[in-house]
Amino acid sequence: MFTATQLGRAIVASAIDPDDGVFVHSELSRALQAFVMDGEMHVLYTFTPVQEFGVMVNWQVFRNEMEGLDESGLRVLRLLGIKPTTILKLAQGATLRETTPEEKQVARVHRRFYLALQLRDLCNEIPIHIVARKYDVPRGIVQNLSQTCQGFAAGMIKFCQQMSWGVMAAALEHFSDRLVAGARADLLALAKIPFIKSRTARVFWDNGFRTVATIANADPTELLPILMQAQPNKIRLKGKDNEKYEEKLLVKAKVISDAASKIWSELS
Repeated sequence: MFTATQLGRAIVASAIDPDDGVFVHSELSRALQAFVMDGEMHVLYTFTPVQEFGVMVNWQVFRNEMEGLDESGLRVLRLLGIKPTTILKLAQGATLRETTPEEKQVARVHRRFYLALQLRDLCNEIPIHIVARKYDVPRGIVQNLSQTCQGFAAGMIKFCQQMSWGVMAAALEHFSDRLVAGARADLLALAKIPFIKSRTARVFWDNGFRTVATIANADPTELLPILMQAQPNKIRLKGKDNEKYEEKLLVKAKVISDAASKIWSELS
């Protein structure tokens, strides 16, 4: 009679390919030895899907981003086995060899970290098209990354739980809200309100609505100009069309106000 191994159960629970599961197990096992908790790069790397996405690394961009990392980020590089001297050589035209299985593994880590840098920028509210241009990758790759990272992150949490790595699972779960919100930590509370995500949360914040309570206590008519300001493309309508548009936004403002009141009462 055959029974599933603990690793096998973890791979099934996280819904990833068996080969990817072996790679993830190797990465997380290494992370357990020295997980970098005083920054966000290690968590973001762990949440970065292991699928290749067909990404081509612009090593000059990689070098520039590496040089901008703080001490925490540089420790993540060292832990992953990414050497700054190698990146500098690659940026000058050298080639990252992928002949042996070990070399392919190293190259995979480099490409995944390049995606993790993009995920970091997305979590810091940088628009997809700007991220794509910055990293010299097709916009579709960044779009795919933003859409798949949440599901992959949930899979990594389940993987850790199945492996009985409770502390690791708790650490990842604590950070996962940022992926869902697509926003910085200071906006997470606002991003839990319906219709307030990422850019909209930032507009509310910049206009003084920085807590759930301030939104809950505001009249929906006070929220209306904020919602109009948050529209990605400023819509110019006249007469009745403009009135209908404002009525639609007012309904949304009432939903936001009611939801904020409910959340605030639960917190109180």
